This record gives sequence, C-alpha cells and structure tokens, in this order.
Amino acid sequence: MPEQVLEIDAISKRYGDVVALREMTFDVRAGELFGFVGSNGAGKTTTMRIALGVLSGDAGQVRWAGEPITHETRRHIGYMPEERGLYPKMKVAEQLVYLARLHGMSVAAANRSATVWTERLGVAARRDDEVQKLSLGNQQRVQLAAALVHDPRILVLDEPFSGLDPVAVDVMSEVLREKADEGVPVVFSSHQLDLVERLCDRVGIVRSGRMEADGTVAELRAGGAVRLLVDAPEAPDGWAAGLAGITQLGRKGSVTELELGAGADDQAVLRAALATGPVHEFARRLPSLTELFRSVVSQEVPA
Repeated sequence: MPEQVLEIDAISKRYGDVVALREMTFDVRAGELFGFVGSNGAGKTTTMRIALGVLSGDAGQVRWAGEPITHETRRHIGYMPEERGLYPKMKVAEQLVYLARLHGMSVAAANRSATVWTERLGVAARRDDEVQKLSLGNQQRVQLAAALVHDPRILVLDEPFSGLDPVAVDVMSEVLREKADEGVPVVFSSHQLDLVERLCDRVGIVRSGRMEADGTVAELRAGGAVRLLVDAPEAPDGWAAGLAGITQLGRKGSVTELELGAGADDQAVLRAALATGPVHEFARRLPSLTELFRSVVSQEVPA
C-alpha cells in the first residue's frame, strides 16, 4: 500500500506578470503536523487552493498516496479557508450535518459527527444558533468542526489560529495533534511562529512563491547562524569589533549577543572577552524559528 503522503510537486502559478508560485515543492507525511509559514502574499493560500482544486496550477502536480489528486480524493480532505466559508444565516448543527452529507456521510453518521465535534470544540450550547450570531472565536471553532465533521484523511488549514483566545488555541492545538496521531497528514499556515515551533513536526518557510527552507524545527535551527551570549561586565562597547566573522547583534547590560559567520572561531571570541576582565557567561544559542523566518524573508529575492 502506498504511503499516505500529500505531495506538492513543483507547482507554479502566474497571474499575468505576477508570479504567485515558483515550483513550490514539499510533502506532508501521514501522522505529521506541517507548519507552512511565510509573509503575506508569499503563496501559502494559493498553494492550498491548488491542492484543493479551487485553483489550477500552470505546472506541477499534487499527489496523494502516489496518485494525482482527483475529485474523489478531495471529498476526503478537510479544508479550513482563511476567509472562512460558513453560511451566516444557517444554524450551526444544521450546517455541519449538511457539509458532512456533501462529503458522502449518511444522515445518522453526519448527526453523530456534528454532535461529537460541537462538544469537542466547546460550541455544543450554540448548536441551534445561526453562525452570524456567534462571536468570531466561536465561528472559528465551528469552521474547524466543518473541516473535521466528515472524518477527513487529510487536513489543510489556512490560518486556523487567527483571532483565537489562548483557551481556544489550546483546544485547537490538541485536536490537530490528535488527528495527526491518528495518521492524518495536517498542514496549516500561521503567523504565530512560537505556536508553530512548539506544535509542528516539520516546518516549511516560503518566500516569493518558493519553498526556501523545509525540515524539523531542530534541523532548521541547527542550520541557522550560531549566536553567542557573552557576559563580560568590564568589556567596553565594541569589544568584539575586528574579530573575523563576528557580528555584534546587540548588548543589554553586560551581556553581548554575537553572531558567528562561517569559519568564525568562538575561542577567539572567548579570548577577546577574557582580555577585558572576568567572563560570567559564555553560551552558544541557536536561532529561534522567528529569527530564522526573519533571516529567510529578508534575503534578496532571486530572479
């Protein structure tokens, strides 16, 4: 049996003179949470819409379990659009049952699933309310229920955490982790990089329609520039200037943060710090996902 992997293979998309996607390539494996991050306009939503068949790419292919995505495959995808797609005047439970039925569920199964997910996501008391009468946070919970109600084999979520309070973020995080633990590939976009770093198995950083970095958080951090924190109370300002391959990022009190370029010698930094007096701390620090993201998106865009 082919591995249950969602593959985005060299997808390109152009709107006139505007290049939206440039051979976008990545995969989301069974049981994996994949964080899809990038600046506004980087191509995340376009990629998701092509995967869903809402848009067509100019080149490339989307595959599931080694085969091109078809209409039948798409019935088994749970999709949460960024702009949301609920019927505002339709009641919550009625809407969820209707959407489940569109995905092929029986009336009984659809009703059971709607009950399960409204309870799980904390909106059971609003089952008979129109969606437009809910708070934005509760509308978001119902939208997630709509993506889950038909028991999807793939989850594609565009900014699912946007506008949620911390309790709702925790609930949604638990649900996505549970679905991944059931073997469902889960891909979601988010600007909340601390959440992505904490929750995801792998992360892809996209810029100008192209995947620029893809790997586990540990792999991405290990591939970034190493930083040093040096606590040298008697060191004057600029004490590290002139050290080969060293860039000073900032200083707070007696602690200086430095970045080591390729081939830089951290022992030379230590010797220079000791030459100024006592050194209370000398520690390597890997960049956070937020720092990696800033580094990637600030690079010059290739032609």
